[in-house]
Amino acid sequence: MHPIGPSVPSPWRQRALVPVLVSLCMLVAVISSLGAPLIPTIAAVDHVSVSDAQWSLTVTMLVGAVATPTMGRLGDGPHRKKVILTGLGVVMAGSLLAALPLGFACLIVGRAMQGVGMGLVPLAIATARDSVPPQRARAALSTLSLTTAAGVGVGYPLTGLLAETLGMYAGFWFAVVATALAFAAAALVLPRTPPRPAHPMDVPGALLLAFGMGGLLFALTQGESWGWGSPRLLVLGAVSVLVLLGWVLHGLRTAHPLVDLRLIRDRTVFAAHLTTMMGGVGMYLLISLVTRYVQTPSSAGYGLGASVVVTGLILVPFSVGSLAAGRVVRILVRTQPPVRLLPVSCLLSLAALLTFVFAHGRLWEIFVTMALAGLGVGMNFAVTPGLVVASVPAHETGSAMSFNQVVKYIGYSAGSALSAMILQAATSSGQEIPPGSGYRTAGLTGCAVWAATALVGYVLIRTGMRGGSLRMPDTRPATAGAGADSEGLVPGAGAQR
Repeated sequence: MHPIGPSVPSPWRQRALVPVLVSLCMLVAVISSLGAPLIPTIAAVDHVSVSDAQWSLTVTMLVGAVATPTMGRLGDGPHRKKVILTGLGVVMAGSLLAALPLGFACLIVGRAMQGVGMGLVPLAIATARDSVPPQRARAALSTLSLTTAAGVGVGYPLTGLLAETLGMYAGFWFAVVATALAFAAAALVLPRTPPRPAHPMDVPGALLLAFGMGGLLFALTQGESWGWGSPRLLVLGAVSVLVLLGWVLHGLRTAHPLVDLRLIRDRTVFAAHLTTMMGGVGMYLLISLVTRYVQTPSSAGYGLGASVVVTGLILVPFSVGSLAAGRVVRILVRTQPPVRLLPVSCLLSLAALLTFVFAHGRLWEIFVTMALAGLGVGMNFAVTPGLVVASVPAHETGSAMSFNQVVKYIGYSAGSALSAMILQAATSSGQEIPPGSGYRTAGLTGCAVWAATALVGYVLIRTGMRGGSLRMPDTRPATAGAGADSEGLVPGAGAQR
């Protein structure tokens, strides 16, 4: 049941809870995307290569991939409010460090600390699930599930406007102020966590995941400068893969792992996680390519020479498309099982990359590309949470959703690093700007990945339905427990098949 009384002691706190949680998720989306429009500016100001400057985005996603299950495990116990406030405190300190002109190293450390904020999203969803009245829970959880994608369209133009008028560090100063306000609002409004048992923290699992993912992403970004066949690159890549395999084996043998990988055996869950991860790869691969391309001066033979402000505005259609995807999903699930929308979301994202590859000479073509990408990613992010919570036991919902967030952030990190790797490989020695063919190669690589993902997702769904293992979201009223999750977490997830 939803423990309304003890969790939200006064009416005004109850009314303010959902707006505060939505603002919290929006803040996370804005802060996590602060680095992307500024990558060329960071490279120029701090005198580093553009591929190195890409780490101002990649490191945030990497830390988010590790912080999310760690904070989720801590927040499952009786101290969720303390975990949320501590996370906001770390984000505020990181924003302050990034805002100070102390050099590139301090900027990267600050951006890494800001990545802790990405672990706040599952905690916000869990808080709404526990404390929002049943009649409002469905709309609240639907909004929270789409806010992270839609918030990118707020962060990019805001960052561009502040950077254009007040300088590169203005966006980070905005993050300091916004996080301080969010901290005060959360301290006043967030309810006490309902009593529940606390499980021990899987510290070895967190360390294995951090070192494995960090080493692999670092190897990808250093491939061009070290040489793809260099011994240290091969050793680092091999060691990172072995560490990740060790993390998998450790998780399968641990009673309370950081992420319960055993849940992936269900075909629905596997298909949802796969398309979520690829949605993250495609989202940040395309975003990184577009933001660099439009800022490239036309004297290079391509590019639009756009300002940081215009670059930020390009992401507005992405957010509009993400929000529209929620309504599209509600219409489609009236006649189609939600799981069948996963390949459709992949095909929409494939269409977005194809549009970028073959039609990117005008600004309006870029807007169309981003709108298509928003529809594809938004549809995926709208459907997958409901599929996951409907396909696992009720007591495993938290672990399953935590893993869904992890693979999403891994996808973000991999997409950001992959775009930098391909463009860097295409850049001639001694040149700073890659040729236009580099963008075509990166775009076609993304197309191939999306086509393969759509095919694998379709095969999983078809074989799963034939074998009877794919379970559709519960259609019962959202009164308590798993039923509330199944219906409330995703627009239309509880619709009739």
